[in-house]
Amino acid sequence: MLELKNISWSTPEGIPVLTDVSLVVPDNKLIVITGPNGGGKTTLAKIIAGLLVPLGGSILLDGEDITQIDITERAKKGISFAFQQPVRFKGITVRQLMELAAGGSVDENLMCSMLSSVGLCAREYLGREVNATLSGGEIKRIEIATVLARHSKLSIFDEPEAGIDLWSFSNLIKVFDEMRSSLKGTLMIISHQERILQIADELVVIADGKVSQKGEVSDVLPLLLNSENDCSSCARKEVFV
Repeated sequence: MLELKNISWSTPEGIPVLTDVSLVVPDNKLIVITGPNGGGKTTLAKIIAGLLVPLGGSILLDGEDITQIDITERAKKGISFAFQQPVRFKGITVRQLMELAAGGSVDENLMCSMLSSVGLCAREYLGREVNATLSGGEIKRIEIATVLARHSKLSIFDEPEAGIDLWSFSNLIKVFDEMRSSLKGTLMIISHQERILQIADELVVIADGKVSQKGEVSDVLPLLLNSENDCSSCARKEVFV
């Protein structure tokens, strides 16, 4: 279980981004964090992953205080972070990237199974470099496959829909839905997209640097969708694909 206690963070210029955020993230759930642009969603995700250090508060993973340890040590403890724009690695093949993620060699059949689960044919991709020849949808799916290879306790995806076409987005929804049905860890997705919000177990709304709402989809989503004229709400229907 992940627990955030009174997390705060400000920009180097002193502008507050997060103020006294407290949140409990249960095990084996799909949690979607949503909210208006600039509300602090991605900042919170980076703090959990260890890319940023909070100016106040603490982070507990299974009861252990991990507030001050870096991203490498957090990865060893089971926290994965998938960037909004995945990193490309010239000279590294998909096979090598997945083995790096897994921490060692991966059985060929298992690797094929993981790639197949994200809609990719292993025969066509294992030898390809993770470079600019891959489309946005392809690189997103490969990144998800590397997360599967890690077997993380907590996998964080920052706006996975960003920069991909509608067809690839529809397939990503299927991948997340399948991952949700067979969870062996917690998924945390930062997103504005209604279709992603709909498959969550719980929604967390971050606005003005604070948790403004939290609960089951059936309770929270209707409130968001009915807030079209409220500029503080994240969930006006027109922003969804």
